[in-house]
Amino acid sequence: MSPRTLPRRDALRLAGGVALSALAPGCLRPTPGERGEDRRATPARPTQEAPMMTIRRTHERGHAEHGWLDSFHTFSFAGYHDPAHMGFRSLRVINEDRVQPTRGFGTHRHQDMEIISYVLEGGLQHRDSMGTGSVIRPGDVQRMSAGSGVSHSEFNASSTELVHFLQIWIQPTRRGIEPGYEQKTFAREDKLGRLRLVASPDGRDGSVTIHTDARLYAGLFAGGAQASHAVAPGRHAWVHVARGRVRVNGQELGAGDAAALSDEGAVNVEGVDDAEVLVFDLA
Repeated sequence: MSPRTLPRRDALRLAGGVALSALAPGCLRPTPGERGEDRRATPARPTQEAPMMTIRRTHERGHAEHGWLDSFHTFSFAGYHDPAHMGFRSLRVINEDRVQPTRGFGTHRHQDMEIISYVLEGGLQHRDSMGTGSVIRPGDVQRMSAGSGVSHSEFNASSTELVHFLQIWIQPTRRGIEPGYEQKTFAREDKLGRLRLVASPDGRDGSVTIHTDARLYAGLFAGGAQASHAVAPGRHAWVHVARGRVRVNGQELGAGDAAALSDEGAVNVEGVDDAEVLVFDLA
């Protein structure tokens, strides 16, 4: 049986020798003595906030190469474990995945996690146990609330081209909620030179609704384009550069780089070389 037909956890174990017990919280897995029964995942404790601004460079991330999957992990995930990078506040996972044509993650189960898929290139085919089926493309934001439990699969929708996407996990405010799904398209023009709200607890401004005290903004920045996001006292920000180059509060960041901000008051983004940026506003 090939990895393309296996559930995600088994495919990763076959391709990279990853133990099931190493999977990140939010993806349920059996442990010895449980006879294959799913166990509710225990949320990871958020890492302590960074003083002022801390840069995390792309080469510092975890990396897994499985042939059909090339994946970079901003935070500890599967076979990559770094106690200093278990997450930031409620943000638990940012995986940058490139999946070969027709390949993907077979049906696997999640619980008590807000999962956002953000496609940069290609199309991602999604199916889940709620009866949802869709293809996610650049400009789309998909939100799946795993809640009390949901199973889904993700495959490259193309037979010829890679799919390149970010999978983001954020811990919910409440456990055991009813699972849900939402997908919306945000026009390129709405993100040019500004930070457009794409996910929020109240669905404000047409954003998708996430069940946690976090807000996600997306922006496209040509050279010289600037935008600023005010961060309220006591809140924090995580900036992820999906592609291109920008300056964040005066520090230059490239594709895959990230910055954690606490007590900064604002996130100031300036384009250097055609960039796509995600900004998380976190409690």
